[in-house]
Amino acid sequence: MGNTKILIVDDELIMRESLAGWLERDGHYVEKAVSGEEALIKLKDTRFDILLVDIKMEGMSGLELLNQVKESDPDVEVIMITAYGSISTAIEAMKNGAYDYLLKPFDPDELGVLIEKIIQHQAQALENLFLRTQYKDRTRFENMIGQSRAMQEIFDLIQDVAPTDSTVLISGETGTGKGLAAKAIHTNSPRSEGPFVIVNCGAFPEHLLESELFGHQKGAFTDAKATKKGRIELAHGGTLFFDEIGEISMRMQIDLLRLLEDHVFYRVGGTQPLEADFRVIAATNKNLEEAIKQRTFREDLYYRLNVISFTMPRLRERKEDIPLLSELFLRHFSQETNKPIGKISREALDEMMLYEWPGNVRELENAIERAVVVGKSRSILPADLPIFHPEHLSVPPDNSIKNIERVHITHILNENRWNVFRSAEILGIDRSTLYSKIKRYKINKPA
Repeated sequence: MGNTKILIVDDELIMRESLAGWLERDGHYVEKAVSGEEALIKLKDTRFDILLVDIKMEGMSGLELLNQVKESDPDVEVIMITAYGSISTAIEAMKNGAYDYLLKPFDPDELGVLIEKIIQHQAQALENLFLRTQYKDRTRFENMIGQSRAMQEIFDLIQDVAPTDSTVLISGETGTGKGLAAKAIHTNSPRSEGPFVIVNCGAFPEHLLESELFGHQKGAFTDAKATKKGRIELAHGGTLFFDEIGEISMRMQIDLLRLLEDHVFYRVGGTQPLEADFRVIAATNKNLEEAIKQRTFREDLYYRLNVISFTMPRLRERKEDIPLLSELFLRHFSQETNKPIGKISREALDEMMLYEWPGNVRELENAIERAVVVGKSRSILPADLPIFHPEHLSVPPDNSIKNIERVHITHILNENRWNVFRSAEILGIDRSTLYSKIKRYKINKPA
C-alpha cells in the first residue's frame, strides 16, 4: 500500500487537502498539483501509479491532461473527478483511457474501494507479464528470450540440431548468449538426462587445463595426492562444452583433435587408455578462420569442430528484443533487491533502443541491475542507466534529400519532446524504422 504513488490534480484547495488526507491515512504516497500544467511538470520527475484529476480546471482541462498523460505513459491509471453536470465529459474521458470517474460529493470509502481495485489490477497486470515471461523463459530454451526474426531463426536451428549428436560450433561476440545456446542444445537433446560439463578454455593455463580436462593419476605431479577424474570422464553420457575454444594452446589443440577423433584419452600420468561417450559443443568470440591464417589455430581441428555452426546475433541486430529482455531483467532484480520498481519509463526505453550495446545482452542485464540499485522512483529513468551515446558526427550536405529528411525528423522529435511513439505516428512510419533513421542520421536528443 505505502508504495503506491498518487497525484491529485485539482484547483480547489479544500478538495486537494481532503483527498490527500484520506489517501495518506490509507498509507499511500501523495503529491498535489493545482493545475494540469503543474501536474505535467511533476510527472517529468516522478512516475505516479494513479492520478486523480478534476475535469473542470482553470487553464488546461482534466480531459486535456488525461490525453497527454496517456500518450506519454499508457500504464498510469487516471480517475476523473466530476460534478453531476459533467457526466458526459467523464464518459468521454473513459473512452480516452480514464479508469473510472467519481461523482461529487463522494465519501472516503468509495474512493478507497476504487483505489484498491486499481492497485489489484496493476499488480495482476504485472504478475501476468511475469508469468508470460516465465513461460517463455521455460519454453524458449534456457533463458533465451527473443521475438526478433534473428532469434527465431536461432530457436529453429536449435530445434533442428538438438536431436542429433553432431558437433556444433557457436560463434559470436561476448555477451550474446553462446553458453545459453549450448545449454539449450543439450537440454533439448537425447542426452538431456546426462551431465552438461563446461570447460572454460581461457580460464586455465595450459598445464592446469590438461589436468582439468583429462584428469590425473595419483603421483602424476607434486600436488597430485589422489587420482582425479577430468571433465571428459565427468561428461560421460552427456555434453562437453568448450567455451572460448580459440584460447587453447597449439599443443592442447593436438590433444583435443585426437580426443575428438576417437573419444579415447589418457589421464595425466596414466598409461591405460580410457573411453568416454560425450557430445561436443564449442563456442568462440574469435574469428577462427583468421586464426588459422595467423597459425594460432589448427585447420584440421577447426573442420572437426565446424560440423554444424551458427553465429549468435548481436543485440544491436535484434533491438526489438530489448523491451522484452529489459522487463525480464527488471522483474528479476526488483525481486532480488526487494525494490518496488515495476516499470521502465518510455524515455529510458528510448535511450536503450538508441544505444549500440557493445557488450550485448550481458551489458543490458548489468545496466538494468545498476538502474534498479540506484533508482529512486517506481520507474527506471534515463539518469539511472549507465548509457553513453557517441558525439554528433558529420551530416549530409544541406541541399541533399537525406538532409531534408533528417531536418524534418529532428523537427518532429523536438516538437513532441522526443516521444518516439508519437513522432513515428506523425511521420507515418513504425518505431523501429524511426529508430533506424535516428541512428543513420546521427540525430542527438537535446540535453
